[in-house]
Parts: sequence; C-alpha cells; structure tokens
Amino acid sequence: AVAGELAALIGISDIIRPEVATQLQQLRNKGAKHLVMLTGDNQATADYVAQTVGIDEVHAELMPEQKVTFVKQFQQAGRTVAFVGDGINDSPSIATADIGIAMGSGTDVAIETSDVVLMQSSFEALVHAYGLAKKTVLNTKENITIAIAVVAFLLIGLIAGFIYMASGMFVHEASILVVIFNAMRLIGYGHATSVAPTPVPRTTTK
Repeated sequence: AVAGELAALIGISDIIRPEVATQLQQLRNKGAKHLVMLTGDNQATADYVAQTVGIDEVHAELMPEQKVTFVKQFQQAGRTVAFVGDGINDSPSIATADIGIAMGSGTDVAIETSDVVLMQSSFEALVHAYGLAKKTVLNTKENITIAIAVVAFLLIGLIAGFIYMASGMFVHEASILVVIFNAMRLIGYGHATSVAPTPVPRTTTK
C-alpha cells in the first residue's frame, strides 16, 4: 500500500516440478487406476495442483485422521491402496494403506511405518519402483509356470517310460538354468536416475 491506497498484490507460490505430470502419466500406463490427493493444504491450492498434474480426485484441508478415513473408504470399496507421504501427518495413512510408501527425505516416523522407502525422493523413483515390482511379480509367475511344467513333463515321462535317470537329471538341471536366466533379466530393468530432485523455486508475481 502507498499512502493508505492499494498499489500492488504480490502472490508467492511453489512451482510444480515440470516432470511430475509426465511421471504420473507413466504411473497410469504401468497400471495405476485412480490417483487421489489427500492434503491439509487449502482447497484452491489443491485443486490447482490436481488440475495441473492430472490428479483424478482431490480432498483438501484434511486432518491426519480424515486422511485415514479416506484410505479406509477406498479399501472398503475393494481397491488396493498405496499411500505416498513424507510427513508426520501422513504416518497414520501410510500405516493403514495396503502399501505404505515413504519418501527418503521424509520424517523418521513416516519412514518407520512404511513398507517401502524411496531413497530418491521423487515421482521418478516411484514410477521405477512400481514398474520393477510389477515386473518382478510377472517374472516370479513365469518361473513358477516353468517349474511346474518341467515337473509335470518329468512325471509324465517317468510314467510313460521315455524319461530315465540321466535324461531326467538333464532336463531338471536345464530347467533350473532357464529359471535363473529368466530371473536375471530383472537386472537389466531400467534404473531410476540418481540425479537429485529438482529444487522447487519460488516466484513472485505482481
């Protein structure tokens, strides 16, 4: 104000990291079905962030116990809930969710109550972890299928009389190598970059 009269309005806000929208879309592409923001911030800020990065559902001005209530409601609706947080206020929800995920830069309480800790505190690390988890589960199912198929083949061969000690041992040992090599494919899964998270600048506008 100048001489008691309004001269300018100054707004200060956090800048959303430009890569977040893309990374959340990658999360969808890997199978995440519904993205929800539960925050204690005011509704206007939450709505803006949600619209900018592509969040499906947003609930703002929440107390910690209210976040837990929403998590339980999603679970009761038959959804598998993964909750990502970094603060003390997020800890109850992290503990309640089916999968609690804490950022490595978060509070000790959040880290201790979580199932997964992302040492690189970024959505890129979240996308990488989610993709690797799904790939690992698929790989495990493939190996189980291979193992069962080989056992079934050996059993049928033994009964039918075309599998003997030497051939049976050869097939069995070969199947173990196949399972090992199949599991080793996970080593080549794309690693999240080790670049530190982009600092969030502040801007001032008139």
